[in-house]
This record gives sequence, structure tokens and C-alpha cells, in this order.
Amino acid sequence: MNIVLINLLPHREAKRKKRREAFYVGVALALLAGVLLLGLGYMVLSEMIDTQQSRNDFLTAQITKLDVQIKDIATLRQQIESLRARQRAVEDLQSDRNLSVYLFDDLTQDTPTGVQLTSIKQEGQSVLIQGTALSQERVADLLRNLADSKGWLEKPELIEIRSVTQRIGKDNTQTVSAFQLRAMLKRAAAPAGGASGAAHAGTSNPAG
Repeated sequence: MNIVLINLLPHREAKRKKRREAFYVGVALALLAGVLLLGLGYMVLSEMIDTQQSRNDFLTAQITKLDVQIKDIATLRQQIESLRARQRAVEDLQSDRNLSVYLFDDLTQDTPTGVQLTSIKQEGQSVLIQGTALSQERVADLLRNLADSKGWLEKPELIEIRSVTQRIGKDNTQTVSAFQLRAMLKRAAAPAGGASGAAHAGTSNPAG
């Protein structure tokens, strides 16, 4: 006995239902894949941000250390400059202690005959010299000697020269040239001729 099965349901509607179900499943899988990709991307970006932040923190710490070291170096340089300034002050004081002796010795050697120095005044690096001479030629000789000297004075400059009358004894007078000049001190190092000043430590009023 043969049995014949007859499908009474509309076959087209069933196919459309299967296609819709397959489409929904595909959309769900696509959404799931997208969420997974987004989550993975977020994790990767978070890891990269954390790594960069760690690098930034490391660089910030190193910069802070360098700033501290730079401040220490600046402080050290200031201390070095202060010590150098003190050393220069001590050297200047040591040099000035014997400077007057060397200066008088140089003037004694450089002052020609016929010239008498009456006043020597130091103002910083400048030395103001006043005196009298029997003639203007003797003053010129003094300027030439100071200019050519290897002692403690250099760059002599005549400020003033004039004729004055001096009394000699009770009844006699003579006309001399009163002058005023300025010269500069050599302070960088002791001149070659300055060392001889120790031998003339007792000289206090050089005169021609």
C-alpha cells in the first residue's frame, strides 16, 4: 500500500522565513565581530597610551633630575667665581703691599737730573705725579723715560706745565717749570724692572 505525503504549507513562505533567519544570524555575527574588533582596538590603544604615558613620566623624571643638576652646576660655578674673586683680591693685596716700594724705585731710575718730584698720588690704576724741572726739556725727558720704562708705569700723559719762580736762599730766585702728569699702573704682572725695588725699600722721595 503506497502512502502519498502532501505538503499543505506554502513552500515559498518557508523559504523566505529561512532566508530571514539566516540574514538575522549574519547580522548578529557581524555585530558580534564588530564589537570584538572594537574591544580589541580599545585594548591595543589603551596599552599604547599606557606605554607612552610611562615614557612621558620617565622623561619628566629625567628632566627634573637634569634641572636639579643644572642648578647644582650653576651654584658650583658661582662658588668657583667667588673663590677666584677672592684669590684675585688676595693677589692684588699682596701686589699692593710692595707696590709703593717698586713705584718709588722706578721713579728714582726714570727721573732725569734737574727734575724734582713733589707729589705722587695713586687713584686706582692712575698715578698723578707733580713736580718741578729746570726746563721743559727735562719734563720731556721724564715723559720719554716713563714711556720707555719696563717698570710699573706706562702711558704717561702730560696734564699741565707752567713757569713758576722759586726762591733760592734769601736773595736769589730762579724760574722753573712746574708740571703735572698722569701715568697708568701695570697690574697684570710684576714688570721686569720692578723686582729691583726691594733693594731701594728706603727710598721715599725720588728727586733729580
